[in-house]
Parts: sequence; structure tokens; C-alpha cells
Amino acid sequence: MSKVTVVGAGYVGSTVAQYVAEKDISDVVLVEIDALEGVAQGKSLDLMQAAPINGHSRSLKGTSDYANSKNSDIVVITAGIARKPGMTREDLLRTNAKIVQEVAEKAVKQSPDAIFIVVTNPLDVMTYLAQKTTKLDPSKVIGMAGVLDSARFQAFISMELNVSCEDVRAMVLGGHGDLMVPLPRYSSVNGIPITELMAKDRVDALGARTRDGGAEIVGLLKTGSAYYAPGASVSQMVEAILRDKHRLLPCAVMAQGQYGLNDVYIGLPTVLGKNGVEKIVELKLTDEESALLKKSADSIKENINLMNQLLVAV
Repeated sequence: MSKVTVVGAGYVGSTVAQYVAEKDISDVVLVEIDALEGVAQGKSLDLMQAAPINGHSRSLKGTSDYANSKNSDIVVITAGIARKPGMTREDLLRTNAKIVQEVAEKAVKQSPDAIFIVVTNPLDVMTYLAQKTTKLDPSKVIGMAGVLDSARFQAFISMELNVSCEDVRAMVLGGHGDLMVPLPRYSSVNGIPITELMAKDRVDALGARTRDGGAEIVGLLKTGSAYYAPGASVSQMVEAILRDKHRLLPCAVMAQGQYGLNDVYIGLPTVLGKNGVEKIVELKLTDEESALLKKSADSIKENINLMNQLLVAV
């Protein structure tokens, strides 16, 4: 039986646990810190009580002891804080870097052969930190956000054209944030490029809405951020890996020469299978798309350098 550990029992983490169990992908261990003792246990018990209704026999266990995560096939890191009013970018980076570093160290001791999926923001930087902390091969440490950003683009295309989202495919590369790079040329409805189905100004508007997809939800919720779509995105990646499906999905991966980029985690088209990153697919980009991808990578590198300075200063 496969085993997935989700570290962080907040909205995103518990939603990941729900999807993974209810889609009958894997047993789940939900880990939360001692200070929040009972949260992971309570949510796991609630999900177990829903199992007879949802028709699965997966085990869900809540804990604050990493020993319960031993020999996990996949570790998902959602632990961290959201940016609060008055908090600087440096404050968020320093706090979440310390959390992710500690989580990665504890989790990899229990599961040295696991594949790690990172969700904590700033995502590309935290994925880089998790890889450096665990010292795992980069193919074993993957960031989630490209799947989420592409799903948002797909949803907006479906809504705009009033077509089934089942027929929509979209590709969004780059960092998870303002500098992500939607690719309309590689986005389609049942094989028809969206550039053939709507005017450029509408394509551009949907790309802009995708970039602001998370902020739009935060603005509507007032307190809190998205969790259904992020949770579903992680579960899709988990399923692709555990069932060796070789799905082509945009994920935050370590670029090692692809697209002219090196030593940076950034969203690229990735084939996911039982070994984690099976392949990074290189698309033919226009000069404008390449420039936008490089700009996104440069921004991520700046944040990696800032994070390293902050961690040294701690």
C-alpha cells in the first residue's frame, strides 16, 4: 500500500489529504506541529468518518510525530504561513524558509527514498530550499504551482468560451506569481488553439486574470486563500507519480540547461512518473516568451539569494 505524508494540516494540507484518499490513490498521514496538537488528528478522524459515504478504504492518520511518516512514498509540504498585513516580503521569506527547512530535514530522515512535492510559498524558492536541504536528486523534489496556474487558465478559457473544461488544455510556465508565463499558443479547446477562438485582447485578459488568480480569491474570501484547486493540483501530481502515469504537467523543477536556464526551480513542462521528474520537455518558444521566462527565472534567483542571506543571518 502506498503512503503519502502531508505536512501542514491547514486548509490546503487537509484538502490534499481528502482528495488523495477519496480518489483512492493512497493512505495518508497528516502531520501538524505540537503547538496545534489535535488539529491533524481531528481532521483525519473526520475524513475517516466520511470514508463509508465516499466509498473508499484508505487510512488517514493525524499526528505531530514524524515517526508516523516513516517510509512514505511521497511527502507533501504545505506547512508555512500566509503573508499578513504589515509583513514584509523578507519577513515571509525568512519565516517560511525556516519552517520548510525544518520540515524537510525531519521528513527526509524518516523517508529518504520519498519524492517531495512543495506547496509552501514563495513556491519556487521553497522548492529550491527543500532540494538543497534534503540533498535528494532534483528529480525527487518538485514544486506544485504550474498545475494550479494552468488549471486556472483552463477554467477561465472554459468560462469565456462557454465550453466544457474537459475539452480545454492550457500551459503556464515560469514562476508562481506575477511573472508566470501563460502560453496561448500551447493552449487549446479539443486541439483548436485558443488564439483561433477569441480575440487577442481577450486572450491577454485571461492571461492577466490567471496571474492574479490567487489574489482574486484572497480578495473575495477576505481571510484566507485558495485551497480546493491547490489541493486538487497536488492530488493530480501524486496520482501521476504513484500510478506511473507519465502525465505531462507544468511543474516547478530544477532547470539544468533547459531553456537556457541553470540552477533555478521554475515552472516547465514535465513528465511525471514513478521516478518523479521523468523528463523536462523543451518547447519552441518565441523570443518574447523566452524573454518572459528568463525574467521570471531572474526574479526567482533574486529571491533565492535573499533567502540565503536571511537564513545565514538567523
